[in-house]
Amino acid sequence: MSTPLVEARGIVKRYGPTTALADGRLTVLPGESHALVGRNGAGKSTLVTLLTGLQAPDEGTVRFDGEAAPPLADRDAWRRKVACVYQRPTVVPELTVAENLFINRQPLKRRFISWRRLKAEATELLDAWDVHVDPEARTADLKVEDRQMVEIARALSFGARFIVLDEPTAQLDNREIERLFSRMRALQDSGVTFLFISHHLQEVYEVCQTVTVLRDARWITTAPVADLPRAALVEAMAGESLETIAEQAVQERIVDDTAPLLLDARGLSSESFENIDLTVRRGEVVGLAGSSASGKIELAESLTGLHTPTSGTAHLDGKRLPFGDVQAALNAGVGCVPRDRHAQGLVIGMTVGDNATMSVLDRLGRFGFVGTERKRAVATELIERLDVHTEGPDQPVSDLSGGNAQKVVMARALASDPRLLVLINPTAGVDVKSKESLLARVDSAREDGTAVLVVSDELDDLRRCDRVLVLFHGRVVAEHEAGWRDHELIASIEGVDHG
Repeated sequence: MSTPLVEARGIVKRYGPTTALADGRLTVLPGESHALVGRNGAGKSTLVTLLTGLQAPDEGTVRFDGEAAPPLADRDAWRRKVACVYQRPTVVPELTVAENLFINRQPLKRRFISWRRLKAEATELLDAWDVHVDPEARTADLKVEDRQMVEIARALSFGARFIVLDEPTAQLDNREIERLFSRMRALQDSGVTFLFISHHLQEVYEVCQTVTVLRDARWITTAPVADLPRAALVEAMAGESLETIAEQAVQERIVDDTAPLLLDARGLSSESFENIDLTVRRGEVVGLAGSSASGKIELAESLTGLHTPTSGTAHLDGKRLPFGDVQAALNAGVGCVPRDRHAQGLVIGMTVGDNATMSVLDRLGRFGFVGTERKRAVATELIERLDVHTEGPDQPVSDLSGGNAQKVVMARALASDPRLLVLINPTAGVDVKSKESLLARVDSAREDGTAVLVVSDELDDLRRCDRVLVLFHGRVVAEHEAGWRDHELIASIEGVDHG
């Protein structure tokens, strides 16, 4: 057996109290395409930061060609070993292809850049790796797939023969994906090795020879793709045997089909999603599931006023919902727990009470004046309702734990008595007890007759839903009624056709 091109053993990586990797392992052989799969939070991104020298493991070893990885400070040595092509391009859009290929190492003539040599060397490099791109083209004008190939060519020019592709197909259509895979196979034939990270398992079977599964920050298995049936791969990612999954029951709920439609969206399209029809009845909880590039978050954020779809309409309680205006959406009856409580959900310099009542200040006074006692009373009621562990409404919100801070964000969303409650990753980064408390608010909202939309990567968040819609590449591809089983939903999210 040949010496592994890349080998990681016994990897442990902690960030404060969080263990991002407890047992990371990876063995990649020369010339193969090796898939790295796992659900969100499994540890894939952490392992990539260690394999590319952005950080060092707390425990364990990383080796290239049987030798220890270079010191973190020796960036040139790392560039000769490995490169990562991320979902978002790292090229400079306003520069030409040639300038991007040789950025910070342009050929010089009498201390000035030799543009003729730059073009010639870029042409030679692109021809050597069969990349059909004009070296003088502005990189911003390239298609996504061509920008990716420019990044790969740049990495190869340093001498790297190990390329990490992180969700490379997320922004590509089917034809572009096929072209990318053809180029990958050609590069493999030329001695390039790939680590392929994707949420779309059918792509793993199409382009990879070996797959490694991470789950809950640990290595689960490494196997030849041809020897691992799709059901077994989904099982390895889900963490339960098929027998256990078969016995797993999710409480079925009966939705009143005669309940009025509160949300009625038709033909919604944007850069992230296409021709979406979405309805939510009074007292119904609907989930949106999908990979990070599925368009589910952008769709939900459009309903909260953060984005403006290119086409389509949405009505809430019979009235047209305004797009592109958060305050107008709030006035129309939309409450929201945004995806990032730090960047979008909280004003860190303010108190718990200020944050909780921010969306209803117009109800707490007249003529622009807010009654202090009235605000304090409303804030105290919200704190008790959400069981926020705090010294009181005057405590700085920055002093709270993650779970309690998220409860404050939920309190503000509920303060306006919304007709539509949009929850985006509502339990991300909170402890188990806080998670249960937050999800109990979903049940309360249902009982109050609110229409609820839950967008999440967490299966536990979606179990409260009456039905779950799965988005894949911007389209709704499946609908699961309450009572779905983990492997069924994961298979839909990952694009695996069990039909």
